[in-house]
Amino acid sequence: IVFLDGTIVNVALPSIRDDLGFSETSLAWVANAYLLTFGGFLLLGGRLGDLFGHRRIFLLGLAVFTVASLACGIATSQATLIVARAVQGLGGAVVSAVALSLIMNVFPEPGERARAMGFYGFVCSGGGSIGVLLGGVLTSAFNWHWIFLVNVPIGIAVYLLCRSLIPPGRGLANAPK
Repeated sequence: IVFLDGTIVNVALPSIRDDLGFSETSLAWVANAYLLTFGGFLLLGGRLGDLFGHRRIFLLGLAVFTVASLACGIATSQATLIVARAVQGLGGAVVSAVALSLIMNVFPEPGERARAMGFYGFVCSGGGSIGVLLGGVLTSAFNWHWIFLVNVPIGIAVYLLCRSLIPPGRGLANAPK
């Protein structure tokens, strides 16, 4: 859903512009707020995972992303949508950065790790590709709010599954000295 959100919004931009009264110039911030915070916080997200535990930070990032998706979906003003998109990008960066570390830790065998990395790559590229199609379907069938609201049940389901499937670990900050 993190990579999906980078592209799903593109098809809905005209609807968002009309509904919230964006100018052509300010409309770019709906996409840019997400992309800038996503790119800007990747390294910090990875470092936080190293310090405080990858599972803990992954779940935190997923919760931030899901709540921000809800905020985007119920946004009724330009400022609310742009700020929520920025927060969504922050959560997405943390999830993305820590997901690779989780794969490395959960799958220690080279063969299993290779399959997991291949699946991760497939899901990421698929999410980016499907985003454009899903954005068009949701915007046409319902309205632009649903391109964000679709993340909420998925985020909750992933959160619950990860709590039960990913073993807890300690980060460097919690390691015995």
